[in-house]
Amino acid sequence: MTDAGALETQVSQQVIVAMKAHDAVRTTTLRLIKNALKNKAIEKRAPLTPAEEQQALATMIKQRRDSIEQFTKGNRPELAAAEAAEIVVIEEFLPKALDEAALEALVTEAVAEVAAASGQKPTPKDMGTVMKAVQATLQAASLRAEGRVVSELVKKVLAG
Repeated sequence: MTDAGALETQVSQQVIVAMKAHDAVRTTTLRLIKNALKNKAIEKRAPLTPAEEQQALATMIKQRRDSIEQFTKGNRPELAAAEAAEIVVIEEFLPKALDEAALEALVTEAVAEVAAASGQKPTPKDMGTVMKAVQATLQAASLRAEGRVVSELVKKVLAG
């Protein structure tokens, strides 16, 4: 998926497959993905790069997680379940998320890099610098991790 628009083409093909299978949830979610990518490209006035496509999908997942939280608080489990089903479909088009152990190793490595660069052990005040280093490493390796989880791990490593 290195060409611009390759993900959108793949999603379009998946929409057809889902429609033939009469899978309403999948069809609807795939159409939402396609529209989000198209809107982002229109907003940018140029084709999206693979990184921008991933960012758009990650945003969609974050929105759905927020919705699940709100629906759960509002005692609407059927709506929360629908959002969870959409997340599963969206995640198919993203790189696999790192597990917590691998992510913690990455955070520890980033803390060591920041320490080497500054000449002293980073403190919780240096969280922003460490977060940037972790995000840059994730992006360079085409890996994915939820920002909230990364933030919690960085806090834990810096405090420890």
